[in-house]
Amino acid sequence: MTVTAPGAAHRGGPGRQVTIAAVALVVLVALVVIAWGAGLFRSHGSTGNGQGAPPPATQRVVRENLSAQTAVNGTLGYSGSFTVRGQGGGALTSLPSAGQVIRQGQVLYRVDNASPVVLLHGSVPAWRTLDEGLTGADVTQLNHDLVALGYAYGSDISALGWDYFSWETQYGVEQMESALGVTSPPGSLPLGSVVFEPTALRVSKVLGNLGYPTGGPVLAATSDQHVVTVALSTSQESEVKDGDTVTVTLPDGASTPGRISSVGSVASGTGSNASIQVTVKLTHPSVAGALDQAPVTVYITTASVANALVVPVTALLARSPGSYEVEVVGARNTRRLVPVTVGIFNDSSGLVQVTGALTPGEHVVTPAT
Repeated sequence: MTVTAPGAAHRGGPGRQVTIAAVALVVLVALVVIAWGAGLFRSHGSTGNGQGAPPPATQRVVRENLSAQTAVNGTLGYSGSFTVRGQGGGALTSLPSAGQVIRQGQVLYRVDNASPVVLLHGSVPAWRTLDEGLTGADVTQLNHDLVALGYAYGSDISALGWDYFSWETQYGVEQMESALGVTSPPGSLPLGSVVFEPTALRVSKVLGNLGYPTGGPVLAATSDQHVVTVALSTSQESEVKDGDTVTVTLPDGASTPGRISSVGSVASGTGSNASIQVTVKLTHPSVAGALDQAPVTVYITTASVANALVVPVTALLARSPGSYEVEVVGARNTRRLVPVTVGIFNDSSGLVQVTGALTPGEHVVTPAT
């Protein structure tokens, strides 16, 4: 026998269904209100004032000095080219190694019984034995060398004549020879005992052989000063001149300043391949270390503007060929498009000069990174 509890027949009746529907409606309305507050029903593609949209990535509009630069390839090496030739006979008994730097008053190589051949500074090549009583430009540069090296006094040399091989010159030569290991310094300089060059020499190649006569080429050398050479297209010739500052990027990625020291006047090649040689001296040569014939990038400044209105290049919106706008973000994330005219670009900094209805301090939209 089945027993039914009192009222059990009414649990699934119409009154209960109405109650459940009412509760469900209340929950649905609450969810809609929450979703609306979260902005789920707002249009993100709206071009209105942008209120409530996620804040975009922006950068400030600023005023600063801006330069446009062009990148060209260059080669980092050493300036000058010198060939040291032996004179006066004898056999080579000591030679330097490639890469060695020989400075004023130091031994280039030795001949016979370890007799030194010394490097002195001067533009007039050695062409005769230098001895007491002689005069001439070669004697003048010898006297200056002796004073610079501390082997003679400038006042004494000057009193007797810079171009005269005096007793003071002879004394200075004896002091130099003794310092170089000559046991019985004669006080004169036989032909072949000195080499005059305008700068310190860096040996690039040893041409002579030990035991062989000194006659002929002994060493190939450069100066010890780093320079960058650029084969610049003749179409860019008007963009550079002596004294212009540049930036040089080294093989390891480091950048260092430099200055154009010479611009060639004779072109090589023809047509679109025609180029001139531009030489750049580094402001801080030590940063180049011992690099030789290394590829570098030279950034040449082609235009400059002082106190330019500047925005990132990525902020530009192209509307038609040669026509640009930027999107400015204002208070409460409002946005407006502002037409601008572009000026010079700086590729290395990613900035561009603009003119338009912009104010320094405003923020322009840039693509998120």
